[in-house]
Amino acid sequence: MDVLVDNFDLFVGGFLGSLRIIAYSLVGSLVLGAILAMMRVSPVAPLRQFGSGYVSVVRNSPLTVMLFFTAFVLPELGFNRPFFQLGVIGLSLYTAAFVCEAIRSGINAVPDGQAEAARAIGLTFSQSLGSVVMPQALRTVVPPLGSVVIAMMKNSAIVGAFGVGGDLYSVGSRLTSAQGFAALPVLTGVLLGYLAITLPTAAILSRIEEKVAIVR
Repeated sequence: MDVLVDNFDLFVGGFLGSLRIIAYSLVGSLVLGAILAMMRVSPVAPLRQFGSGYVSVVRNSPLTVMLFFTAFVLPELGFNRPFFQLGVIGLSLYTAAFVCEAIRSGINAVPDGQAEAARAIGLTFSQSLGSVVMPQALRTVVPPLGSVVIAMMKNSAIVGAFGVGGDLYSVGSRLTSAQGFAALPVLTGVLLGYLAITLPTAAILSRIEEKVAIVR
């Protein structure tokens, strides 16, 4: 295990790099997922169809296909960005489909009478959704959304395989392939790094779920 001690600074840098990927992807996927969820419950048919089509295609496609598209196809179309940004975009686009379904499940759990009452007092669709339905839906959506977030954190390791660099995956690949260290201790360090991200997050989400359950 000397490799962990001797290369501790590399693992810390990889840990911070993975956190950056996760943080940007989390914001992007939550925003896009919320927009897609609103589209899927919209009274406008084209919006519903687009949201449904996007979710169906992305959820039934491998993450590697989405990352391949953003990393290699988008630059061919003239969208040239650093691999870090392209990786974040790919992970955000992929995770947003699952965020959308988690939020939509919460919206569907709200009794129809709530939305009908909002419309009866003159609220528009967007006003009733934002002021009446969504606040109630978010209480129900915490458990499935938490699972999506944890999955996204683990999927960030796949982003590193597309040349992003500076994350835990890249550190592990560099130490085992380029420098010839044994795989077991290196992968142990990588595993500990990801556990240091996912376990506290799972604990926080569990605590939030308990608080929400008490409120309900």
